[in-house]
Amino acid sequence: LMFGAMLGSLFVVTRLRNSAWGVAALFGFTFISGLMLTPILTVAAGFRNGGQLVALSGGLTAAVFFALAAYATVSKRDFAFLGKFLFVGLVLLIVASLANLFLQIPAMALTISAVAVMIFSLYLLHDLSNIIRGGETNYVMATMNLFLDLFNIFVSLLHLLLAFTGQRD
Repeated sequence: LMFGAMLGSLFVVTRLRNSAWGVAALFGFTFISGLMLTPILTVAAGFRNGGQLVALSGGLTAAVFFALAAYATVSKRDFAFLGKFLFVGLVLLIVASLANLFLQIPAMALTISAVAVMIFSLYLLHDLSNIIRGGETNYVMATMNLFLDLFNIFVSLLHLLLAFTGQRD
């Protein structure tokens, strides 16, 4: 139900991106996305070092953002060529995630999270380059793209950190 609400709000933001209501829709989308964090944050709260892992995941996400933003700004390259490759990777990631809903293989879940960190880091580089080079001029869509990249990097890193360094009570 929450996933449907998130997808629905994603379409609403896209539909309203050229109006003043686009900002309000973007706030609604980020609110719903924040609610989607509740389950993984609840799991993290059950770990002895859960708060530290959430902070570490946030810090690593910020480090990835600043490193890639600096690289996209300083680099003379246009990363638009990554778009098709990343879209195919995203589709494969979604298919693998749906398959793992039924298969419930822990190693596959960790692999999916690791691949998601790489794919969304490259998406972040692609989107930042697109913004810097003037390819994305709509601030609502630029904000949403960056938010989705950072959201997915954070969640995937948190999943990996919980799996590898989480200390259960």
